[in-house]
Amino acid sequence: MKILRHTQPGFLKALDALKRHSEPTDDVRKTVADIIAFVRKRGDAALIELTAKFGGPKFKTPYLAVTQSATVDAATRKAIATSHKNVFAFAKKSLRKSWTGRNAQGARVGERFDPFQRVGVYVPGGTAPLVSTAVMTVTLAAAAGCPEIVAVTPCGKDGSVNPALLFALRHAGATEIYRVGGAQAVAALAYGTQTIRPVQKIFGPGSPWVVEAKRQVFGLCSIDLLPGPSEILVLADATANAAWVAADLLAQAEHGHGSSILFVTDSARLLIAVERQIRAQAATLSRRAYLTEVLEQNAALVLVKSLADGIAIANDFAPEHISIVAKNEDAIARDIRTSGAIFLGGWSPVAAGDFVAGPSHTLPTGGAGKSFPGLMADMFQRRTSIVRLDRASLAKSVETIEQFSRIEGLDAHGRSARIRFE
Repeated sequence: MKILRHTQPGFLKALDALKRHSEPTDDVRKTVADIIAFVRKRGDAALIELTAKFGGPKFKTPYLAVTQSATVDAATRKAIATSHKNVFAFAKKSLRKSWTGRNAQGARVGERFDPFQRVGVYVPGGTAPLVSTAVMTVTLAAAAGCPEIVAVTPCGKDGSVNPALLFALRHAGATEIYRVGGAQAVAALAYGTQTIRPVQKIFGPGSPWVVEAKRQVFGLCSIDLLPGPSEILVLADATANAAWVAADLLAQAEHGHGSSILFVTDSARLLIAVERQIRAQAATLSRRAYLTEVLEQNAALVLVKSLADGIAIANDFAPEHISIVAKNEDAIARDIRTSGAIFLGGWSPVAAGDFVAGPSHTLPTGGAGKSFPGLMADMFQRRTSIVRLDRASLAKSVETIEQFSRIEGLDAHGRSARIRFE
């Protein structure tokens, strides 16, 4: 772990070095472009070949679709149902509603919000079956009323999909499920294959190759955002519990490669205590290999002169999650402008947001929080503007239409309005 103190030479330069860059490498960019081209050309055959090439099973085309149901224990069913209930309720409150009104000339104007008719959701498998991600994405599509919700997820080497993940996908509302992952899955959703029909919009987090694939198909279809490896920044004063802070940091670090953890405090004593707790707790956790990589490469504990300086660092870093544990948490939170999600107080572990609180845990990473929000239910809605004029409202508008037509040299525009009165 890096230890940075505001009193040391080169402190600001060291802070700047902590910034992440979400741009893909040339190698990732080219690999993804080749995969997309292969899927466009070969369809299902490409999916089957690439699945085997990247460590998956060799199977035949009909096996792409997952048709079976899943049986899970009662405790798993209860956890998924509890999370789904909160996420669905939050999503329903987040949906945009159609409206109409009249403009200054009396024309009827408004907006209509309809669900996308066919959406694709990528759910990572990888080193851990992200059952919660199924709930945090597919549920929003169902709440928005999308009639066709297509889920893609990597399968195991035996071709199976984790039962809890499969149960969660079906419980959340997926109407189609395919056992394919990676950039090739995104390509299939965007361009379609013999088995998988193309979708209008693609959602969900994934590896750098998945994220880059979403970037490359944008324009052919829509995408939600480009979420990458997990991140957390904890901003705390001397009132924080060091063991709890360390546990929060390690919880996000266990996602492994590319994850970033950052602790910022104005208390030297707390910084030392948190460092000790991280080392002690990490030794007891099952994913030590993943934790070690993150702690060595992407972890920093930062001592600042004041929490105001900490706020500035947080806004510049734009973390996926920020946890604020301080005397004046609400006031600090009002000054945080770039984080994907804010967790307030010592009793608000980020894991609660990961699994059960209600808002989706699919959030902007790599500094994208400066420009993008997290996944919201209204991203599953398509907006259409509605305009209706009558004779009276057009009469009040025609002079303005003609003037703009003259300014822009588009006389047919003006004529199209004036002709109605001749």
